[in-house]
Amino acid sequence: MPTNAAEGGESQGLLPIVPFLKIPADGDPYIDGARCKSCSAVFVGERETCSSCGARDKLESIKLSNDGELYVFSIVFRSFPGIEVPYVSAVVDLEGGGTLKGNLIGVEPDPEKIKMGMPIEVVYEKAPRKDAEGNEYLTYYFRPKA
Repeated sequence: MPTNAAEGGESQGLLPIVPFLKIPADGDPYIDGARCKSCSAVFVGERETCSSCGARDKLESIKLSNDGELYVFSIVFRSFPGIEVPYVSAVVDLEGGGTLKGNLIGVEPDPEKIKMGMPIEVVYEKAPRKDAEGNEYLTYYFRPKA
């Protein structure tokens, strides 16, 4: 299983796999979010308009929690060539707000071993492949909390 890049400081020099994954020079990677100052709704990534109350230009950038709980999952048995299957695709509700899709690691892809509502943590890892130019990326996964 991959190690947590955030623990070893290995994220430096890696590019974020998605725009809402932030890699500060002087800290650990995190998922960027937005909170509406009008209704307190929380979203993943940057926004100008709140999709909950419609407020415009009232969203502030926040660092989302690395803790959450499994909302729903699917075990994937067929994927693109070169993608190892089976794997667990999951949607997680983060503590304090924000819902995020990603892959669940550290658990067998067996419905008997995965429970809705189980506590998870977001971990940051080097992506398993480079792009066509040879760039390496940092990605995130979900892992059951011990």
